[in-house]
Amino acid sequence: MEFSIKALNPGRTPCDCIVIGVFADKSLSPAGAALDSLSKGAIQKVIASGDMNGQLTHTLLLHAIPNVSSQRVILVGLGSQSELNTLQYQRIIHAAVSAVAKTGAKDVQLHLTDFAVAQHDLGWLSMQVASGASLALYQFTTLKSKPSKTKNKLKHFTLGVAKASEVKAASVGVGHGLALAQGMSLARDLGNLPGNICTPNYLAEQARILAKQHKLKVQILNRAAMAKLGMNTLLSVAQGSDEPPQFIVLEYLAGPKSQKPVVLVGKGVTFDTGGISIKPAAEMDEMKYDMSGAGSVLGTLKTIASMKLAINVIGIIPATENMPSGRATKPGDVVTSMSGQTVEILNTDAEGRLILCDALTYAERYQPAAVIDMATLTGACVIALGHVVSGLFANNEALAQEILSAGQTAGDRAWQLPLLEDYQDQLHSNFADFANIGGRPAGAVTAACFLARFTKKYPWAHLDIAGTAWKSGKEKGSTGRPVPLLTAFLMQRAGRSH
Repeated sequence: MEFSIKALNPGRTPCDCIVIGVFADKSLSPAGAALDSLSKGAIQKVIASGDMNGQLTHTLLLHAIPNVSSQRVILVGLGSQSELNTLQYQRIIHAAVSAVAKTGAKDVQLHLTDFAVAQHDLGWLSMQVASGASLALYQFTTLKSKPSKTKNKLKHFTLGVAKASEVKAASVGVGHGLALAQGMSLARDLGNLPGNICTPNYLAEQARILAKQHKLKVQILNRAAMAKLGMNTLLSVAQGSDEPPQFIVLEYLAGPKSQKPVVLVGKGVTFDTGGISIKPAAEMDEMKYDMSGAGSVLGTLKTIASMKLAINVIGIIPATENMPSGRATKPGDVVTSMSGQTVEILNTDAEGRLILCDALTYAERYQPAAVIDMATLTGACVIALGHVVSGLFANNEALAQEILSAGQTAGDRAWQLPLLEDYQDQLHSNFADFANIGGRPAGAVTAACFLARFTKKYPWAHLDIAGTAWKSGKEKGSTGRPVPLLTAFLMQRAGRSH
């Protein structure tokens, strides 16, 4: 799919389809008003008939509009102009492009950046159009022997802007949007692959491919190398599986040499049975998504490398399966982490924190400016926050506020939960420094408290994405979150460093 940016008078340049907006008060966007004028009021007549009410994401396909050099015109509802926000705008783009995809159009003009959305500029709007258009067309058909024949015919999008002076800013935004879509698609593809394909070794190979494509430094540690470093909590999870664990490190160093890096750590449990503390059979297939943190690290690195952001970022992925076997870790076992702290493993299904804690200790060697880990860590976070926002915990309030702000900008929101010392008592153990679970109360909080014990030497934040990394039911599939949030965070950091 191609994307171009041009200063256009709507309706005067031939194409297969034009998309314009209609507000809830029945008024048209500026491009829509221009098109209506060209058609001598034909569009307003359709609106007056009651077929288009302007409600958010409502679409209407029109044919043969007088004087308009396009076979089709699609009207998309913009809702209330005064209340239009980030998430609504993203839904508008998705609805518009989904409606176009149902037609036979190959060449489409989008006129959806000529009205105000919160305080966002043209570059941001253009980024959302490009990423939203690409993601609206995403399909995972890799494993189907006969992919659906309803494949859309879209070949080319043109983003129409009002003035030639706006083309440059819109072009930068579109470039960023396409980069984000590519990164999110990578994260979604990896999440959607089943556990028999997306193994720890497969993730390592994808890291090597990404490194080659974008000239990143890559290092893959095997089991022996991890043992030498004392990563015993990670290895305790891996020991029940026939699939060898992989510890993946990627370095994107495009910022000043003196700049301390941001480290992204992603949980990479490619399939989680729960180990000896085995999960119920229902919906266990969705535990292929337990590597979504790892996928988001790879997706974010792909995005920022394509954007050529001037920043230093390290990606760390501890990758393993969590399986029951005669070799598997048993409830009550005590292991010594890379940090030297001992952990009593009361529940082998609380494995994500065990692989993350060694990765968080490994991150110390980079003397990071900040560390953010993301993990499908707890069902408790899903109960607390549902599937709308990711849970955020941090040992540094300034970092937490940066992440929350980035989430608002990206439309990939997080909600901060407490990380109080009072909760640490729940991790008490009579036989080790602490246990890996703290009981049912505040399960997402005590999981974060466990990780906090390994992050004393740098600003750190933890994103629990158990409720946001994938969808269940009819729309089952990876969402690609929190790649947009992480990308917005790194863009803010890169911009601030200049």
